[in-house]
Amino acid sequence: MPRFYFERLISSRMLTQQDKSGRMSRPIVRVAVGGIAVGLAVMILTLAVMSGFQKSIREKVIGFGSHIQITGFNTNESFETDSLNRKQPTVELVKKLPGVRHVQPFATKAGIIKNDNQLMGVVLKGIDKDFDWTFFQQNLKEGKILNLPDTVSDEVLVSRFIANKMNLKLGKKFRMFFLLGNETKQRAFRVAGIYETGLTDGFDDKFLLCDMRQIQKLNNWDTSLISGFEVLVDNYDALDKATKEVNETIDLNLNAQSIKELTPQIFSWLDVLDVNALIIIVLMLFVSMINMISALIILILDRTNMIGTLKAMGAADRSVIRIFLLHASKLILMGILIGDVMGISLCLLQQHFGWVHLDEQSYYVKTVPISIDWGHLILLNVATLVLCQLALLLPALIVTRISPVRAIRFS
Repeated sequence: MPRFYFERLISSRMLTQQDKSGRMSRPIVRVAVGGIAVGLAVMILTLAVMSGFQKSIREKVIGFGSHIQITGFNTNESFETDSLNRKQPTVELVKKLPGVRHVQPFATKAGIIKNDNQLMGVVLKGIDKDFDWTFFQQNLKEGKILNLPDTVSDEVLVSRFIANKMNLKLGKKFRMFFLLGNETKQRAFRVAGIYETGLTDGFDDKFLLCDMRQIQKLNNWDTSLISGFEVLVDNYDALDKATKEVNETIDLNLNAQSIKELTPQIFSWLDVLDVNALIIIVLMLFVSMINMISALIILILDRTNMIGTLKAMGAADRSVIRIFLLHASKLILMGILIGDVMGISLCLLQQHFGWVHLDEQSYYVKTVPISIDWGHLILLNVATLVLCQLALLLPALIVTRISPVRAIRFS
């Protein structure tokens, strides 16, 4: 009989045998398998929730400001921007760069809403017919998106936060006041639609979307002048590289900044979540390793008589160690399989039903977001299997210290 077949046969018998010698180790083994399963399920949930949360917040922030903004170098950091000619030959080259999905002009103007004796400072963001409405269509709660005719439109898209605070309803008109030098201007607008993203701090509480020609008239610009361009890319993971390529393509009097540079506080906060997830994963892996070490030690001590018998029959220490390592590996794989089923099932249930809710004002989302990355899932499985097996090498050496004569005599 080949040695490897012999070792596999004995380890399989240990897994299924219900003899008296396994009574003490059986509950310990179950606890170890359960510990691996729960630990892996927690790791899967942690990664899925963190990835989902980061993805949701990123998509919302990018929906407001795009991936990359191109403005003039002299543009100040307020929303009272300098003008920029929309006919930029180098921007046309940006549209042809690999990974660039869309380029659209924009203009901004700070103003004050006045309605029913209430005042609120906001920012008008002007857009034209090239604007990508995908994000706002997904977050539109009432009304419709802006349909820009050939003439200047007085319709605006407002957030639910601003609508509730200023008592604005669909179709209702309101006035805004703007400062241009020493002169104050006012304009009347009508609510065409109401959106809600959950980003109340600096986004929903600030932005209204309007016809860009309104801002051009307020600033005494002609139709060729804008505040800048927004660039949308296909792959967020390549954002830094894309920003560098855009900067290398545009004129020297233009500046391209990624959304991470424009809103560093949000993206720095999202990066901290990666550290939290890493800490949880390391702790769960450590717990799984300790569980398997404890289980193997108990298993070896409980099977001392069997070890003595095998050695008396001529089995080498190496073969006996392999038997226990094969047995432990099967237990690890069993725990991994159960953990995968538990973790993925909980993720899919939350993803489809959204049972766990959050305070949207604090977390910017209504339910716990889930994003399953199958590559990360495979890495978790492999890391759990490899680390637990490596952790078993030290306790397996106990086998070499067991004397066959004593093991059989005192069994």
